[in-house]
Amino acid sequence: MMISVVLRRSLSAQQAWHWAGPSQRCWTSALSTKLLFSERGDGRVGPPARLSSMSAEVFQGNRMSAAPFLVRNQHFHSSAVRLKKQPQLEAPRELHLLRYDMKDLWKSPKPALYLGFAGLIPFIAPTLLMAVTESYFPELAYAQLAYAASIVSFLGGARWGFALPESSPAKPDWINLANSVVPPLLAWVAMLMSDNIVPAATMVIMGLGISLHYDLSLLPTYPSWFKALRFILTAVAFFSLIGTLIINGMYPEKKLLSD
Repeated sequence: MMISVVLRRSLSAQQAWHWAGPSQRCWTSALSTKLLFSERGDGRVGPPARLSSMSAEVFQGNRMSAAPFLVRNQHFHSSAVRLKKQPQLEAPRELHLLRYDMKDLWKSPKPALYLGFAGLIPFIAPTLLMAVTESYFPELAYAQLAYAASIVSFLGGARWGFALPESSPAKPDWINLANSVVPPLLAWVAMLMSDNIVPAATMVIMGLGISLHYDLSLLPTYPSWFKALRFILTAVAFFSLIGTLIINGMYPEKKLLSD
């Protein structure tokens, strides 16, 4: 009875020792790898050399017990790689340029903020008056068109002036100066077509959109607060002109000053 108990305990100890692996497993694999290649006198690694009898015996003696340990090591390292935090790619800032700039709207200088919003009155007032009276007044539409054309010309001149200082990011080259001339040309063509409000207002809307596109994306940018202010002012002017075109098609035409 005692002999069977001793045999069971010895077998259990051997199984546990076989599973855990001896303490020499770590250096046997390194030793076998090191012995596979011989180092020359000049420091370069030479072709594989023959294993000595001692290294062969050590390698063969521990091959069976080291295999499970190496497999378990591989599983451990592979799971550790999976647990590593993968780096997250950030979206390019250019795609969210306008969102970042809108935060700086209230950092605008007070004169620019007040004068900019006051400049929206000639855009909003004619459209609002015609919508309330449910009538289309050509005089108000022409006044709104002339003011919008002057604003488009002003935006082109602002681009020209922005490229003149030596410290400006926009250099006075052909691209910047030629693009600053495009809005005034569109405003001039719009005034030539002022007899018909539809093509004239459409031309002014195109000038506002092209100027905004230049200032926000294509050319060297203005200060962040100015870009935010430009977007809001251009959006209000755009919808005001669209409202005038809608009123022209919906309501009857009346003279503001009848004879």
